[in-house]
Amino acid sequence: MVVEDMLKQLNDLLSKTEKFIGKERESGISSVEAGILANRLEASVTRLSMNRSVYREQLKRGSGLSSERRLIHNLEVTLTLRDDIQAGWTETVVELVHADTYSDYLEMADALLGKGYKDPAAVITGTSLEVHVRALCVKNGVTTAVAGRPKKATTMNADLKKADVYDGLQEKEVTAWMGLRNSAAHGDYGAYDHAQVRRFLDGVQAFMKKYPA
Repeated sequence: MVVEDMLKQLNDLLSKTEKFIGKERESGISSVEAGILANRLEASVTRLSMNRSVYREQLKRGSGLSSERRLIHNLEVTLTLRDDIQAGWTETVVELVHADTYSDYLEMADALLGKGYKDPAAVITGTSLEVHVRALCVKNGVTTAVAGRPKKATTMNADLKKADVYDGLQEKEVTAWMGLRNSAAHGDYGAYDHAQVRRFLDGVQAFMKKYPA
């Protein structure tokens, strides 16, 4: 559902932009309206892509252009992002979402846990943890793939410790959290209880605040 929502947002904005450009071709594009649409396209790409992604780097190249030319430039970047999402070339669903929305997922997990649904709460928390670990790697120049394949979360966790992003104690704690996440993801629901998921969720929230990505 998250991917469908992203595509709907992008397609709606792209449709409005393309209609605007088509309508204004004969009479000329209004610089004010062009600037507004260019900004909306830029905000959408920024919201739906990771920091230092190729999409954001492409946006920067159009920052000095006129409103009209920046609109066309940002339209091309947005089309590329939309097509990549449709093709499934992005690594994970959550990774498409800006880091500021991580808290939304954890709030969802907290609400589920409060209603007694420990298993989906554990899965959502674990997914958010893995995405954050990957984002920490990107932020700190740690590679996230080997031979063209994404690294496992446990490998990235160890690499972050080697890079002195955090110490061995934090690495062990993250490893334990990932173990709980794996149990939930593989349906081994008896391997943990409600209290452990509560500590897992609280711990991940504190971890993200201490090591922002």
